[in-house]
Amino acid sequence: MNDDLVVLVDDNGHPRGTANRLTVHGTDTPLHFAFSCHLVDADGRILMTRRALEKKTWPGVWTNSFCGHPRPGESVEDAIARYSQRELGMDVADLRPVIPDFRYRAVDASGVVENEVCPVYAARPVGDVAPNPDEVMQYTWASIDDIWEIARRTPWMLSPWFVDQIAELGPAVGAYGRSASDLRDAR
Repeated sequence: MNDDLVVLVDDNGHPRGTANRLTVHGTDTPLHFAFSCHLVDADGRILMTRRALEKKTWPGVWTNSFCGHPRPGESVEDAIARYSQRELGMDVADLRPVIPDFRYRAVDASGVVENEVCPVYAARPVGDVAPNPDEVMQYTWASIDDIWEIARRTPWMLSPWFVDQIAELGPAVGAYGRSASDLRDAR
C-alpha cells in the first residue's frame, strides 16, 4: 500500500526506495522527494499559510501555500492536486514549475530534520480557501513586496524552505527592484 509512503532519493535525485511518511522525519531524515506550491491570485498576491501547531516540523510557522510528498508512482502534478484539496479544500489551475531543482536541508528547534529534493511550483487558486485545521491554523494573501520584507526583517517567522524559495524566486516572481542576493545577504 502506497497511501502514506515517501520516495527516498539518492544525491542525484534518483529514487532508491520508500519510507513511511509518519516515521521518515526525525533527527536523521533521509533525503526524499517532496514539492512546494505557491498559489498566486488574480491580484498577484501569494497565499501564505501558518502551519498547525500539531505539525511535526515547524509547528506554528508561516510558510508557502502548501507542500507535500508525492507517493510512489504518483506524478508531482497529481500530488499537488491531492494536497491542495487536503490542506486548503480547493483546486489549482495553471500549474507551472518555478524552481524545478530546489533542494534543502533544515533542522527545526526540536531537532527534526527536513531533507528534501523539492521542486517548487506556482499555480492559480480555484475557489475559496477552506483550510484543514490539522494542517493550517491561519492564512493570508500577501503582496510580493510584503513577503520580501517579512523574509528580510524576520526570517525566523518563516519556514527555512520558504525563505530560501523567496530568495531564489526573486525576479521570477516579478520585477520588484531586488535581487535574490539582497535577501540572502540580509539573513
